[in-house]
Amino acid sequence: MISKINFKIDELSSMKKYPNELFYIGNTTLLKKKKISIVGTRRPNSYTKEFTYKLASKLSDSGICIVSGAAMGVDAIAHQGAKSTNTIAVVANGLDIRYPAINKNLIIDIERNGLILSAYKENEKARNYTFVLRNEIVVSLGDILIVTQADINSGTLTSIHYALNMGKKVYTLPHRLNESLGTQNLVKQNLITVIYDIDGFIEEITGVKNNPTQDEVLRFCKNNPSYEEAMNKFPNKIFEYELEGKIKIENGKVQVI
Repeated sequence: MISKINFKIDELSSMKKYPNELFYIGNTTLLKKKKISIVGTRRPNSYTKEFTYKLASKLSDSGICIVSGAAMGVDAIAHQGAKSTNTIAVVANGLDIRYPAINKNLIIDIERNGLILSAYKENEKARNYTFVLRNEIVVSLGDILIVTQADINSGTLTSIHYALNMGKKVYTLPHRLNESLGTQNLVKQNLITVIYDIDGFIEEITGVKNNPTQDEVLRFCKNNPSYEEAMNKFPNKIFEYELEGKIKIENGKVQVI
């Protein structure tokens, strides 16, 4: 069900102008979590696909909510890596329209388990100017911005400038020569920072050293996945952990006790 946000989202105060209205479907408690925005090209190379997913997944496992724009390419991969229970998608159209069509199933999944936000009323189609506002909201919500790939004339560079003007740190992935020239040029100017080590980056951001021996099941369940998601990922462990009192199932969601 589409509802209207009736409270102030503090992070959006960094925008040039706070949105007149905001609508949502899903779990607004995600807005209270530490958030990082991940965006980038709609046509990522195979390297960017792999490491965008890995980065979003590890950040989400560490308890950070991933924010992106539900577009094809990097946005969709970031949402998928975060799992639908720990991601916020900001769209450039009314929430009765699932756009782009190629991401329809992803958007439905986030509606059910995560949070979808829009500054536009029902029946409002995506246009050039609606993407501009969508991008500013995505950047504003995150504590930092990660742009995993952007070419020299990419519209994603506008998001980087939003972030820098808001005083936010911007990060990118390392790329080969002649790839992601938009971010590489900004790295040369010392405006954005390269992530060479994902685990080290997460440790720096969260202040918690990555522990490979940490219970993977409990780490996953901290994001309150649906029972179905948890059973698909750990079919032999969920029932065992419930019997041991480590987790509980409430309203179809798994919670760590």
